Amino acid sequence: MNRDLLRDIRERMSSFSKGQRLIASYILEHYDKAAYLTAARLGSVVGVSESTVVRFANELGYDGYPAFQHSLQEIIRNRLTSFQRIEVTNSLIGDGNVLDKVLLSDAEKIRRTLEEIDHTSFERAVDRIVSAKQIYIIGVRSSSSLAGFLNYNFRMIFDNVKFVQTTSGSEMFEQIMQIGEGDVMIAISFPRYSKRIINAVEYAGSKRADVVALTDSVQSPIAEYADHLLIAQSDMASFVDSLVAPLSIINAMIVAVSRRKQEELTKRLQALEEVWDRYDVYDKKHG
Repeated sequence: MNRDLLRDIRERMSSFSKGQRLIASYILEHYDKAAYLTAARLGSVVGVSESTVVRFANELGYDGYPAFQHSLQEIIRNRLTSFQRIEVTNSLIGDGNVLDKVLLSDAEKIRRTLEEIDHTSFERAVDRIVSAKQIYIIGVRSSSSLAGFLNYNFRMIFDNVKFVQTTSGSEMFEQIMQIGEGDVMIAISFPRYSKRIINAVEYAGSKRADVVALTDSVQSPIAEYADHLLIAQSDMASFVDSLVAPLSIINAMIVAVSRRKQEELTKRLQALEEVWDRYDVYDKKHG
């Protein structure tokens, strides 16, 4: 539901019942904490029943509390500072085993991503990448590590890959200014979203290039410019987002593309192996 939920709650305050106003007030003041409370726990905190919390979500137009909670979580992921994110994560993990909780949480993100991803969009993205004149790969801040990984592997497959460096806005545009019809830009962006990548995908779209966007939701600012939208779950893991599910999609993309280019890739890898052997690139004793 793409709307300003907090503003909606403020504007409708006078129409709520007494119990609903208690819920609304708490959310407006503590939305960072409320977003990760169950309906029962939220009701307990504000002094109302769980059913009152569920009816509150319905009153706002949601099918149930989980949908309402998801919208609230989307808001905080974009608004919270790094310091606030740490506080929220600490409250979620509590005093439990950090390793277990984080790994189980990452496994859940991959499961949800698999259930919700658009397989047709993925296949069409692979089609466009394989046939592209030029492939531009861009990721900013924490997403740059994902972009770098994709660039490294795609360079094993293609000669037409450009890894866009984004140390400054002007340098970025100098690298993508020739993008055009027949080219593909693979843009990777997760909260907190960088303005640079938003500008880059907008520019690529204006030049009629295909945009493959790997991001966290349809509300992501790069989603509206995407020709092929790939959604990956990336809920908070401390002051940053977990990037396990996006990396899994990238792995799938590399495998799918390599299968389409298998004959050429085999020849390239055979040639590379000869070069690696000649210059003793890899440790063979422990290989």
